[in-house]
Amino acid sequence: MMNEIQKSLLKEVAALDALPTGAYNIRSDGSGIARNTTANIDIITKQDKQGIDIIIRPGTKNESVHIPVIISQSGIEELVYNDFFIGEDCDVTIIAGCGIHCAGKDDSKHDGIHSFYVGKNSKVRYVEKHYGEGEGRGKRLMNPTTIIELEENAVMKLETSQIGGIDDTLRITKAVLKENAGIIIHDKILTAGTQHANAEIHVEMNGDGSNCDIISRGVAKESSYQEVTIKIDGNAACSGHAECDSIIMDNGVILAVPQLKATNVEASLIHEAAIGKIAGEQLLKLMTMGLTEKEAEELIIKGFLQ
Repeated sequence: MMNEIQKSLLKEVAALDALPTGAYNIRSDGSGIARNTTANIDIITKQDKQGIDIIIRPGTKNESVHIPVIISQSGIEELVYNDFFIGEDCDVTIIAGCGIHCAGKDDSKHDGIHSFYVGKNSKVRYVEKHYGEGEGRGKRLMNPTTIIELEENAVMKLETSQIGGIDDTLRITKAVLKENAGIIIHDKILTAGTQHANAEIHVEMNGDGSNCDIISRGVAKESSYQEVTIKIDGNAACSGHAECDSIIMDNGVILAVPQLKATNVEASLIHEAAIGKIAGEQLLKLMTMGLTEKEAEELIIKGFLQ
């Protein structure tokens, strides 16, 4: 049975009001509390370290896996390894995410390393949301690492976000693509107060016909700090695009670092970056419709981070 804090966190990071259909593994306060497997998706507890193996049979389509993590107590620190083995010709959705509620004086921390091995011709949608809350003096710390290997013609779409409340984070995403593989990454970060967020995205395109599209959006409010580094390596006849758009407010700081490297004359790589404040005309237009300045700002931010 989950308490109200656990239920609220689960809804925030995984949009769950009850146990989902399909395969799932729910982890709370350092241990697993619920699991279900299907005929096509198996979940196995690792024996040598904290974490699970998720094994998806070849040809699995229109199925989902939920693997949310929630921490509802202060003072919990964990490092979890989750490995995904996705067979050929699959089409699946994976919902992850972590929520931390810290009400005490001790820090709470979750570090997760997710490794994906995606077979030929497979399609994967991966959704990962991070969220923190609580009035305690302890910090809410989160360091997710995502490692991806895409075989020929495999496609993966990542929808990752840090929607608020995390005091310090290092977010690392690394992907290696073979022939005609593709990856789409949409990453969103919202920071406030004195929060610090560092995001590193690195894609290596090693096969002809491989491609990537990376969109990073961030909003830094008050005295928070964000640093976003996007690296694209084109080592074949490939195409890569990265876009980094950020809104800076109050005394916030944002550092955007683009790095493009081509080792093949047929590689085509593009990077776009922009940092700026909320446009005055946007605020004015919304305020003439009856919104306060703060309400108008929040509406603009919400739309920007959609």
